Amino acid sequence: METVHPRVLGYLGRALSLELSAVQQYMTQASLLALWGDGGSAERFRQETVEEMQHAERLVQQMLRLGVAPAASQLKPVSAARDLIGLLRLNIVQEDELIQHYAEANRFCLLVSDLGNAQFFHDLWQEESQHGDELEAWVQDLAGLERSWASQRVTF
Repeated sequence: METVHPRVLGYLGRALSLELSAVQQYMTQASLLALWGDGGSAERFRQETVEEMQHAERLVQQMLRLGVAPAASQLKPVSAARDLIGLLRLNIVQEDELIQHYAEANRFCLLVSDLGNAQFFHDLWQEESQHGDELEAWVQDLAGLERSWASQRVTF
């Protein structure tokens, strides 16, 4: 069993809490969107749920490889909004927290020459960064549609 810096274990535990919080948020929001009749967006949020679950599973596997029992400390409460753009903006904030966490964990691992965990956190950072970019693009697409609809409205 390899020796790992206690702070790296802390980063892993916090990451697990953040990923499981994201699972809970996306799952809840998928159900909310389904209730609103937006089946397409609900399905996309379900896919986001699966991706975050896969990240959580990878974290659990990494913790087990390091010989520690996985434990998420506390899940963040689910955030809700009145519309899809509002939900996406909340999710961007949550993704940004994950991105920052993985970047910080990667930097620390490099500082203590833990190259294996540095690469592990870097890979998750890349995936979450791409995910954040996709959410940003989705918001931009929806905002563009809203502007287009507003310009087509007839006023009296």
